[in-house]
Amino acid sequence: MSLRIGLLTLACLTALPLQARPVITLIGAVQGEGATSPLAGQTVTVEGRLTADLRQGLDGFYLHGREDGNPLTSEGLLVLADEDQPLPAAACLRVRGEVVEQAAGRSGQSMTALKADTIQAASCRGLPVAGPLLLDAAPADWETLEGRLVRINVPLSVVGLHNLERSGEIWAAFGGPLWQPSEVALPGSEQARAVEQDNQRRLLVLDDADDARDPDTLALLPAGQLPRGGMQLQAVEGIVEQRYGAAWRLQLTRPLTLPASARPDAAPQVAGSLKVAAFNLENYFNGDGAGGGFPTLRGATDAAQLAAQQAKLVASINGLGADVAALMELENDGYGPASSIAQLVDALNADAQGPGDWRFVDAGQGPGSNPIRVGIIYRAGVLTPVGKPAVLEDGPFVEHSRVPLTQAFRRGNGPAFTVTAIHLKSKGCRDVAGADADQGDGQGCWNATRTDSAQRIVRWLGSDPTGSGSPHAVVLGDFNAYAMEQPLRALDAAGWRDAFAIAGVDQPYSYVYNGQLGRLDHALLSPSLAGLLRGAAEWHINADEPETHGYARDNQAGPWRSSDHDPLLLGLDL
Repeated sequence: MSLRIGLLTLACLTALPLQARPVITLIGAVQGEGATSPLAGQTVTVEGRLTADLRQGLDGFYLHGREDGNPLTSEGLLVLADEDQPLPAAACLRVRGEVVEQAAGRSGQSMTALKADTIQAASCRGLPVAGPLLLDAAPADWETLEGRLVRINVPLSVVGLHNLERSGEIWAAFGGPLWQPSEVALPGSEQARAVEQDNQRRLLVLDDADDARDPDTLALLPAGQLPRGGMQLQAVEGIVEQRYGAAWRLQLTRPLTLPASARPDAAPQVAGSLKVAAFNLENYFNGDGAGGGFPTLRGATDAAQLAAQQAKLVASINGLGADVAALMELENDGYGPASSIAQLVDALNADAQGPGDWRFVDAGQGPGSNPIRVGIIYRAGVLTPVGKPAVLEDGPFVEHSRVPLTQAFRRGNGPAFTVTAIHLKSKGCRDVAGADADQGDGQGCWNATRTDSAQRIVRWLGSDPTGSGSPHAVVLGDFNAYAMEQPLRALDAAGWRDAFAIAGVDQPYSYVYNGQLGRLDHALLSPSLAGLLRGAAEWHINADEPETHGYARDNQAGPWRSSDHDPLLLGLDL
């Protein structure tokens, strides 16, 4: 009897349900082959090795799961969890939760994630060993690596610093710098579209794994060091994400190491007996000219900032060693002793490193009524003005493009030549309408106005507005158009020659926008003056520098970040 009871008892115990192991869904199945998960909205359980806990700065941690043999799926996954949610002290975790799609900025794209309900320790048996995936090139499709820990095994070029102070981002690229498509190809062409697609493929945003705005410190950079455009970063490591827009990014998991700075400490040297420069000053406004009148419409917000801005501009202009310079974005406040141009010239002449003989061209009024204007300064010990200056105040120059200014000069007993300073309408789309709207060809808004402005300048200069009778002429300044855009092509069609093309300068640039290099600042020569060109160069003191080096922030001493444009310099024999 006792034996029978024992057997029955054993049978009953065997029939009782054991604690069932949950069904484990592979992370690759959660990610799927497309941009969104095929399991969105479902509750699943996954297992993976913990690769990064970013809950302090972001919204979760990352797991690396078992390989599923499918190259189109990623084995990395973001698990959404609060910083206060306890995490087991284990190398591998089992997480149960709902599959969701996290919106990635305004692009309509998203990140696949798991909204955690329960988090437990798990065995690491069968899971990948610790360590990043090594990349020797940009992948054909970053989506297949979403959520993966990777290390870039080739140098990345720093291409953009515009979000560094605000968001802790550094824009970088595989295979060297990125170029504005309309700098190197005809706008709207197949070649331009190919450049744009290649830029998107090679761009990678390096993020600080923290969504705080305007962070007090940049923890993933060496103390006291900031990157510079063109720097080569080695062994960059982080989690692949698409969090704030269309560009893929790495949430960095270890600090960057910066190479030695490659700053051009000295201004470029160009041959020739006459040096001509152009420089956008980025809103040089001097208040009431007597230390007050701040804040102004643009530029410095107080007298201390003005002093810092002015010191940087003086170091830049005198450092160039030019004999005549076309300037943009001067405050349009007359020509009296308290005017912006007079104060700048006084500061240039007071600089012990400068020649001390600067003068400015006085157009009498304006030119124009725009808050900013162009100006021309020259060295009286080198050049003598010939006749009076001339301005063009009609058509698009009344409200949009700044009024151009031209003046003839002579060096010693040499031939007369004219210098024309211009600043065409910017690409911003405010109040745009009709043909000036963005046509989707890469030239931005107001292209029709800029092109009309360029054509009018060609006709105006053809009428010899200074009465000098000289065929030697240079038009230079901020065109707000890249090299292959219509305003430049209009001048080229009229016979004006690109000084940098004549000089054979390789890949010139003066401005960085959205991580892409290009020239907004140009110098065009008449055919007769083109034959007298001996050299052309840009001084890269601004476009590659982080904004924090400017006068309004840390104000690093010297010419660094004196503007957002780089100045250009020509050498001529006259």
